[in-house]
Amino acid sequence: MSSDAYEIAKSKYAAIGINTDEAIDKLKDIPISIHSWQLDDVMGFEVEDAGLPSGGVISIGNYPGRSRNIEEYRSDLEKVLSMVPGSKKKISLQSHEGDYKGKLADRNDMSKSHFDSWIDWAKENKVGLDVSPVFYSHKYVKNGYTLASGENFIRDYWVEYGKKNREVANYVGEKMGISCISNLWIPDGSKDVTPSRWEHRHILKQSLDEIYKIKYSRENLIDTVESKLFGIGFEFYNAGTIEFCLAYAMSQKIGLTLDTGHFHPTEAVSDKISSVLPFLNDVVLHLSRGLHWDSDHVTTLTDELIVIMQEIKRADAFKKVHIGTDFFDASMNRIGALSLGARAVCKAILIALLEPTKMIKKAEDNGDYFSRLAIIEDLKLMPLGDVWGQYCKINSVPNDFEWIKEVLKYEKKVLVNRKLKNKIKRI
Repeated sequence: MSSDAYEIAKSKYAAIGINTDEAIDKLKDIPISIHSWQLDDVMGFEVEDAGLPSGGVISIGNYPGRSRNIEEYRSDLEKVLSMVPGSKKKISLQSHEGDYKGKLADRNDMSKSHFDSWIDWAKENKVGLDVSPVFYSHKYVKNGYTLASGENFIRDYWVEYGKKNREVANYVGEKMGISCISNLWIPDGSKDVTPSRWEHRHILKQSLDEIYKIKYSRENLIDTVESKLFGIGFEFYNAGTIEFCLAYAMSQKIGLTLDTGHFHPTEAVSDKISSVLPFLNDVVLHLSRGLHWDSDHVTTLTDELIVIMQEIKRADAFKKVHIGTDFFDASMNRIGALSLGARAVCKAILIALLEPTKMIKKAEDNGDYFSRLAIIEDLKLMPLGDVWGQYCKINSVPNDFEWIKEVLKYEKKVLVNRKLKNKIKRI
């Protein structure tokens, strides 16, 4: 992109009171947590040659080049990081992606030492880390329940696991000097009609009370709970609904995670942000693109994604809302998919930062609803792409279209040479 194009764009935005240089500087400092499990089809490294995940999580596709070990995994992550502009990035891990060298006998054998090499890698690559528990793909997901199970052994096993995850996440945050988010989501529920919803939710509350009994410094650990409308095999109900999780988060003064795929297709997560912000210190976003249901498609620059970022900007809440991606699609180049989704999120934030919010609110305060709508409409054809190109340039990241070539070069050079073994194991 030529400097002339950016200067013209800068002038056009200045005419409506927006300093594009300042918007770019703000964008650089807004943390984005890029989820890692897009790269390994949500399999993790607890055992060698893990099979497809179960317990309500299915990744569709078998595109060539999935990472076979943690070294390849990190190499792929580094390629993604080189495709996404910004100085404050985090990598979001699930705890089954610890450095277990494929030899973790039991999930509850995880320890802080399994994440030391991740801490070293993160420091070297100048990124933060988030670490969250995995309540699926395990023999103790029994009859559809983990923390909400009526069987004491099952429930106690997962309570212990939840405690260990918080201990690990606190350790990571302490060593990194950056708060580590530990997000708790469970698939617990029922496929068909049950009279026991109250009982299981009562048990779930007791389980969570035990997990969150120990209080850690927020400087090291940010706890959040994540709701879900339904899951595969849990169509009748999910124990952790938005009502349950919001009530629990408020009562315990912890954070709430809003996953854009975890609601009815007609619900807008953008409207939920300003609804919960007055009551919570931390709101985490897991951004995906649900098609008809919670399908976890790659995030793209949709109207809803843009409005989500505008809501955060209008509420001046970028320090309270933690932005992250969460999707998996193995039908395409995994590195390209993850980079595409993260870049879309960055673009949506930039659009929000380039909005003349004060001008729009002034029209609203004056009762001039025509101007309010007209300004929002006219913004759609402003030269956003030229500002985005400048942002990529100053961050030494390939601009649009050029980054696609870089991903395909990596595929040709690295990914096509990976051959997966046929052997499949499950834990």
